[in-house]
Amino acid sequence: YKLAHQPLPAQSEVIGAVNDAAGPRDVVVCAAGSMPGDLHKLWRTRDPKQYHVEYGYSCMGYEIAGALGVKLAAPDREVFSLVGDGSYLMMSSEIVTAVQEGIKLVIVLVDNHGYNSIGSLSRSLGTDGFGTQYRFRKNGSIGLDSEKQAGAVLPIDLTANAASLGAAAVRVKTIEELRSALGDAKRTDRTSVICIEVDRYEGVPSYESWWDVPVSEVMSVEAVKAAREGYEASKKKERRYL
Repeated sequence: YKLAHQPLPAQSEVIGAVNDAAGPRDVVVCAAGSMPGDLHKLWRTRDPKQYHVEYGYSCMGYEIAGALGVKLAAPDREVFSLVGDGSYLMMSSEIVTAVQEGIKLVIVLVDNHGYNSIGSLSRSLGTDGFGTQYRFRKNGSIGLDSEKQAGAVLPIDLTANAASLGAAAVRVKTIEELRSALGDAKRTDRTSVICIEVDRYEGVPSYESWWDVPVSEVMSVEAVKAAREGYEASKKKERRYL
């Protein structure tokens, strides 16, 4: 929560700011990417109905539509939707419904320029974050994390997009600016979208369990070969409960 990470804040700091801004009965909604796992570790819940996170299928795009449903079910509660840029681009259209029906949501849009969760998984399996950043294709490559001459970041203006859908949209750069914007959003009766860029490589500590994600058996990339060896070694340690 209090990393004071520079030059960009960490995603965990955004979660901390939202947690601080949320009242005892307010609700947080999240679904996909790395944020559900971070929320599971970091969010301080003070009410049985405060924590609405979709774990089952990690459905990208659920965050805003789900928040709309929560607000319909509990209009007396403030509803915060935490959504990454990848999920936002999957389904942001329910902002229009919220505006049309006069239903207030506070949407915190965490921008890491791509699919950060899958990028992290890709790196752990030796595939260097392949294709998980919003960058122009360059020299035939769609982007690897290790590329020193990667294509430029795509000029996607998520704040302008949210404003075009009718939301009160603002882009902030620091956690203090985020805290101020959250206060403004709580005081208004409109749906608000607060965009903040975060460091895609600054995560929270991992869990101690092992995730059984198969690695390619045949590959010319040495990092993938090493990941496969590690996978096979870990596979032997699995315990069957049935």
